[in-house]
Amino acid sequence: MSTAAAPARTLRAGTVLADLLPASRARDIALVVGGAALTGLAAQLSVPVPGSPVPVSGQTFAALLVGTALGARRGFLALALYAVAGMAGVPWFAQATSGYGMPSFGYILGMLLAATVVGALARRGADRSVLRTAGAMVLGSAIIYAVGVPYLALATGMTLGQAVAAGLTPFLIGDALKAALAMGALPAAWKLLGNKG
Repeated sequence: MSTAAAPARTLRAGTVLADLLPASRARDIALVVGGAALTGLAAQLSVPVPGSPVPVSGQTFAALLVGTALGARRGFLALALYAVAGMAGVPWFAQATSGYGMPSFGYILGMLLAATVVGALARRGADRSVLRTAGAMVLGSAIIYAVGVPYLALATGMTLGQAVAAGLTPFLIGDALKAALAMGALPAAWKLLGNKG
């Protein structure tokens, strides 16, 4: 009789971190609601930026983590719930705001798209190594800005150059730090949890 430990089970292709939990409809609902709530909580970690109507907040980081951990479909649903509830009056956008008339609302729309894209990339293994995670986070951030900056320009009457100066440039260092955090956290989570899957 052998006492050797059984080898770790190989995870099937297309698995995201959330798939390591036992599958059920209740799990998916809890993950979507939890992802929206996490984004709303992270949005309250907010610091105004002088000269910009857009604050530095934790919501972009949370949105990208939610998309990556939950996958494209659940990530989209979580950010859609976050956006719809915020438009309906739940004060969980940055600085405890709600509604859709604020100049920074384009970033929320960008987060919805970015969470979907990074979730799809995570299904292809983009969150399992440092370099691939960095690429997914950079792409997700670029998507958020690609929607948010033009929306900011339209909402405020700024030129595109002014919107870039107010809604992109001040955030690049913080985004690099957030990407570095994700580059360490996501592959480490796979090593910790994936081997138990």
